[in-house]
Amino acid sequence: MTVYSQNQYQHKPFIEANTQEVNLHHLRNECIIPVFSKDNEKTIAHQEYIDVVINAVQEVFPMQNIAAPEIRISHQIKGRTPDAIHLNAKDLLDHQKTIYYERMAFIIKIPDIKDTVNGNELSLTIGGVRSYNLENLYNKKSLERFKFFIGFQNQVCCNLCVSTDGFNEDMRVSSTQELYSKILEIMQNYNIELHLMEMKELTHDYISEHQFAQLIGRSRLYQHLPKSEKQNISLLNFNDTHINTIAKDYYEDKNFCRQENGRICLWDVYNLFTQANKSSYIDTFLDRNLNAFEFTKGIQKTLNGNSCYYWFLS
Repeated sequence: MTVYSQNQYQHKPFIEANTQEVNLHHLRNECIIPVFSKDNEKTIAHQEYIDVVINAVQEVFPMQNIAAPEIRISHQIKGRTPDAIHLNAKDLLDHQKTIYYERMAFIIKIPDIKDTVNGNELSLTIGGVRSYNLENLYNKKSLERFKFFIGFQNQVCCNLCVSTDGFNEDMRVSSTQELYSKILEIMQNYNIELHLMEMKELTHDYISEHQFAQLIGRSRLYQHLPKSEKQNISLLNFNDTHINTIAKDYYEDKNFCRQENGRICLWDVYNLFTQANKSSYIDTFLDRNLNAFEFTKGIQKTLNGNSCYYWFLS
């Protein structure tokens, strides 16, 4: 594996929220592996998932250099070894502490496969999410759940760009071999050219300051709609905290803010959503990232005469 560094860009985390960065060595050597408690069968560990993805990437892109994985974790689960049963927490030695992380997200960039959208360099990026909170670890071993994507990362801001055909939000497998096969299938079916074309098309359409204000106001109302009304409106999977960030960045973000006349292109709107999404927890991060793309494309269709997202601009 060749480690690649893009020094011309300021490195930013691809997700922030309550996460911290770790490396593969830490996961492999300093973390225990959770098991299904009723039969003591091990789970597929975070590091195994990452290794499976690395192997699949090397098979699909054998001539490409790939970057070292960027790994973010959250929700640390602590324990202790049996010999430390009577010690106070402050007296524990390092070798008497056990940890693992309930949630983990990672990305692997292929820096030489890239394109430019609206002056922003995008690099092909593969990654995934594992959340043990989605498993029933108190039962016997069952199919384990993973999220996986192949898409792009905007190098200007490190926002991820995820499309429908490059994302599986609920991949259920029984082994690393099955996981490998499903990852290969997703990567081989991913249409790079279509994804890039759809993102470039977002640069051609603009909304006015008034329309953006309508979008923000309606997005706030959407959270509180009665269920009977909400089911007739296209999904927006962002909460008030995200909407506040989007409204603030409309004025202040140096890369994606409004123009002097208040207009803003849909590519910039999309990036305001993916930027705000960095405050999401790991287990909802990729789902919201996809929703940002689908939602922005829906607004684009509304501007061009399709009314499926008209409510948000009305």
